Amino acid sequence: MRTRDIVRATRRKFAGSLLLSLFILSTATAMIALALLLVDVANKGAPWLSWHLVTNYPSRFPKQAGLRSALLGSIWIAGLTGAICFPIGVGAAVYLHEYAPKNRLTSFINLNIFNLSGVPSIVYGLLGLGLFVDLLALGRSIIAGALTMALLVLPTVIVASREALAAVPEGHRFGAYALGASQWQVVRRIVLPQALPGILTGTVLAMSRAIGEAAPMIAVSALVYITFDPTSPLDRFTVLPIQIFNWVSRPQADFAGLAAAGIIVLLIVLLALNATAILLRNKYQRRVRE
Repeated sequence: MRTRDIVRATRRKFAGSLLLSLFILSTATAMIALALLLVDVANKGAPWLSWHLVTNYPSRFPKQAGLRSALLGSIWIAGLTGAICFPIGVGAAVYLHEYAPKNRLTSFINLNIFNLSGVPSIVYGLLGLGLFVDLLALGRSIIAGALTMALLVLPTVIVASREALAAVPEGHRFGAYALGASQWQVVRRIVLPQALPGILTGTVLAMSRAIGEAAPMIAVSALVYITFDPTSPLDRFTVLPIQIFNWVSRPQADFAGLAAAGIIVLLIVLLALNATAILLRNKYQRRVRE
């Protein structure tokens, strides 16, 4: 028996060491590939970074081309997507976690929410094209793009919000109930304030995904040459990924440098959103602790 135990322990230790080595190797490989890609993009895009890149409209001439309309379109899409999916996603998460009965229907809904998080983004683009652009006759407008992206990131917001709600200790709920609070008072004054940092973090990260997605926007917008600023949700639009895709597809070498500079601008926007998520999380965590 002792010999078998020693052999089993040795095998487990070897398997654990092997899995750890594979994990470190795969992580290091991914990080090295990412670093090389970023260095290549920085080398190609740095000479094209200028204020004119942000303030100029697209052009056939590389030295005059900019991404102003694409940047404004991305801001419009991100803002409207957040305004649409945040109340719906948080409300759905609160109902499913705090109010919904535990039965087969809710289990089926939860399973499908998790499955929807893994659906390819182009599927949502085709859904938005058929539902919002054609059926609801919204056209290829900002609001159609925002509704499409809201469908894309809504499962992520619901899942992140549910995880944040589940992280609130049950003892806090029971203590409030013991003091005579109703369920809505417990949710509004105890649960939501404590879960808010996680909810905001998940929502902002979902917005980052919405800004970086190109496939749904190609299906809904398909515009790359816009020389005006969008001023309403019903205007035509383009976004940064589409503009970058258009520059990459051009044969001129200068447009490849412009595309690299556009990638840098997109990365700056995404890093700004991620930093905002971290700041909001830390801010509300301090409030909850106080």
